[in-house]
Amino acid sequence: MSDLHVVATIPVTDGFDEVLEAMRQFAVLTREEDGCLEYDVYTSNAAPGTIVTVEVWRDQAALDGHMASPHMADVMGRHGAKLGALAIHPLTPA
Repeated sequence: MSDLHVVATIPVTDGFDEVLEAMRQFAVLTREEDGCLEYDVYTSNAAPGTIVTVEVWRDQAALDGHMASPHMADVMGRHGAKLGALAIHPLTPA
């Protein structure tokens, strides 16, 4: 079984600096999750105001656990209203 690669785009509609700092802290917690192999946070040069995560997970179950994690609920509860439509892209090698 191969690792699961994921890219997520997170448009921020209000309070970009605050949300970016929260995402940096969120990444620290995420990297400690069982099944998280990589989790990096970037800002998009092509779409200003958009945060991009580049992730590698052991498998779909690890990603599912991440999506249900307490720190996911916390960051979404505190900052979800400041976000546009998130797009999560699980990737398949071409």
